[in-house]
Amino acid sequence: MAFAWKEAGLTYNRYLAVAARAVRRSLKEGPRVHAERRGEMELRFAKWNNGKQGESKSLATENAAAMAEGAEKSS
Repeated sequence: MAFAWKEAGLTYNRYLAVAARAVRRSLKEGPRVHAERRGEMELRFAKWNNGKQGESKSLATENAAAMAEGAEKSS
């Protein structure tokens, strides 16, 4: 039997991110604010082609865009 997250076309890391966000949103106001702060990412990445660094992008922004794209595909 395959895992539901695999059948939905998600990677395991993306599945964990979705699950963590759902748990954080279900908390009461005080603990939710603290949990959301811990869930923020300030990582950046850049793709390299032919020895040259490409544009530096925020990992959180790109991840959110990819998740939105994945949600549109599954609808």
